[in-house]
Amino acid sequence: MSTNGYPDRSHLPTSPGVYIFKDAGDKVIYVGKAKNIRGRVANYFTKSGDGRPKIAELRERVSQIDFIATRTETEALVLEANLIKRHRPRFNASLKDDKSYPYIVVTTGDEYPRVFATRSAHDPRHRYFGPFPSAGSVHTTLEVLNKTFPFRKCRGPEPGRRSGVPCLNYHIGRSVAPCVGAVTKEGYEAIIADVIAFLEGRVDPLIRNRESAMRNAAREMDFERAAKLRDELSALSHVRDRQQATIASEESFDAVGAFAEGETACVQVFAVRDGQITGRDSFLLDNYGEATAESVALQFVPQYYATASVPREVLVQSGEPEEALTPLAQHLSEVRGMRVEVRRPQRGDKRRILETAVRNAELGLEHEKALEEAKRNRVASTLDALREELALPKLPVRIECYDISNTMGTNSVASMVVFQGGRPAKSEYRRFKIKTVEGADDFASMAEVIRRRLERLQADDEKFTPAPDLILLDGGKGQLSAVAPVLAEMGVGEDLPDIPLRSLAKRDEEVFEPGRPEPVVLVRNSPEMHLLQRVRDEAHRFANAYHRKLRGQAMTVSVLDELPGVGPARKKKILAHFGTPEAFLNASLTDLEAVPGLPGRVAREIHARVHR
Repeated sequence: MSTNGYPDRSHLPTSPGVYIFKDAGDKVIYVGKAKNIRGRVANYFTKSGDGRPKIAELRERVSQIDFIATRTETEALVLEANLIKRHRPRFNASLKDDKSYPYIVVTTGDEYPRVFATRSAHDPRHRYFGPFPSAGSVHTTLEVLNKTFPFRKCRGPEPGRRSGVPCLNYHIGRSVAPCVGAVTKEGYEAIIADVIAFLEGRVDPLIRNRESAMRNAAREMDFERAAKLRDELSALSHVRDRQQATIASEESFDAVGAFAEGETACVQVFAVRDGQITGRDSFLLDNYGEATAESVALQFVPQYYATASVPREVLVQSGEPEEALTPLAQHLSEVRGMRVEVRRPQRGDKRRILETAVRNAELGLEHEKALEEAKRNRVASTLDALREELALPKLPVRIECYDISNTMGTNSVASMVVFQGGRPAKSEYRRFKIKTVEGADDFASMAEVIRRRLERLQADDEKFTPAPDLILLDGGKGQLSAVAPVLAEMGVGEDLPDIPLRSLAKRDEEVFEPGRPEPVVLVRNSPEMHLLQRVRDEAHRFANAYHRKLRGQAMTVSVLDELPGVGPARKKKILAHFGTPEAFLNASLTDLEAVPGLPGRVAREIHARVHR
C-alpha cells in the first residue's frame, strides 16, 4: 500500500489494456479499459475521482490492481467485456446476458445461409462472430460485407419473395439470387465460405488493397471514392482489431507465457474459452538457477496443473522440437483423463495470444520488482519512524512480541512471534507452556517466558538467535513492570546485547517504556502504528491457537477417561482416527460409529457425553 492508503500504481504500464481492481479478499470488484492504463487508473485516485458518485466507495475497497496489456484499444474493449461477463464485478454495469453486445451471425444451419447483426441468444446451429465494440462497427462491417460478397439479403430461412421475382439487390449486384436459381448451391456455399474467412480475421489482403486504392483515389482527387474506401478500411480494421481479443474458432486452450530476468521469473497463463480470452493468472517465481524463460515455462506447467483444470490444449514457449514436448503432453493427458496437446504455435491467432502472454509476463515482472522495491522503501521508512518515535538505539529490524493465553488459569501458554523487516517470519515463531505460575497471573507468566527466552539466548540456542532489536509485550504497565526486572537480572546491556523493551496497551493503543510514566502515543493511522498493531494481533492469535489446541486435547482425554469401556487401546484408536482433538469434539454420531473397533454402544455413550 502507498502512504496515502491506496495501492501503488506508479509502476502500471502506459500501454492500452484493461485494469482490474480487487478487494482485500482478492475478489474482482471492477474491470475497466484504457488507452493508457496508468493514466486512466490515476483518475480514480484524484480528489474528485472521475465524477461518478460510487468512486469514493470503490477507492476505499481497492486493495490490489492487476492489468492485462493489449495491442489496441478495441482489443482492450472486447477483453473488458469478456472479463465483466466472467467475474460480474460489483462496480461494473454487469449485463444479465449477451444481448447488450452485438454479434454478426452466419446462419450456417440454413440451406442458403444469411448474414446479419444480432443481439439474441446464440443458436448452436449457426456461427457467431463477436462481440463487436459497438452497434455502429457491426453495421459498418455488414455494409462492407454487402458490397464485397453477394450473399442473399432476404429474411427467413428460405430465400426469395412470394412473388418469385428477384429483389433489387440482385439487379444492383448485391445478391446472386439463389431464390431463382441464378447460382448453384456449391457457388453460394463458396460465397459464404469467403464471408466466414473474412469474419475470422483474414482481412489483411483486403486492407492492403483498400489502402492502395484510397491513395490512388486521393491522388486522382476522387475524394468521394477516397472517403468511401476510408470507411470500408475502418470497418475492416474493426474486424482485425476484434481478432486481437478473440480467435478465429471457438477453441479452448491455455497459453503459458514466461519471462525471466536474473533470479526471478514471471509466468502468465491466459485462459481462452470458446475463442475468447476469459481470464489470466500471474505468478512470480524464484529462479535461482537463472534458467531461460522457455525452461521456466516448461517446469511451471506440471506444477500449475497439479491443482488447476487441464484444458484440451496448452501452448508453451519452447525452442525444442515438437517431439520433446511429448512427455509433458502424456503427463497432462493422464491428469485430465483424456488426450491433451502441448505445443508451440508457429503462426496465426494462437501464436499471437502466446506472444501476448509473454509480453504481459515481462510487464508483470517489471511491475512486481518495482512494487517490491517500493515496499522495501516503505518498510525502511516505517521502521526508521518507529525507531525515532520509541527512542530505540537502532532500527527495529527484528521485533519479537509476546502474549499470554489461558482459561481461568488452566492450560496457560505464551506465544512469541517474530517480524523480520516488517513481515511475519513464521519459521521463527515459538510457543511456551507456563511451568512455574499457578492460576491466572499474566504478569508472572510473562516474566517467566521472557526469562526462558533470554536463557536460551545466553545458551546460544540456534532456535532463539539472533537477539531481537525490540521486545514488545501485549499489555500495559503491569506486564512491563513484571518483565523489566527480568532483563536487568539477566544482564541485558551487559552480558547480553542491549534489547529495548516496550508494551502496547490495547485499550488506548498506548506504548509504555520502562522508567517513563507517560506513554508514547503514536499517530493512530500511521504506518508505524499499524505495524505494532499487526505484530501484537499476530501474537494474540498465535497464543490463542495454541491454548485452544491444549484445551481441546485436555477435554478429549478427560472425556475419554471418564467413559466406561474406553481403555488405553480404544482411546488410541479414537485419537488416531480423528487426528485432532477438534475433529473428535466436533464428530457426529455417524463419525464416531465409523471408528474401527469401537462398538456402537460405546460410540453413542461418547457422543452423548461430548454433546451433553
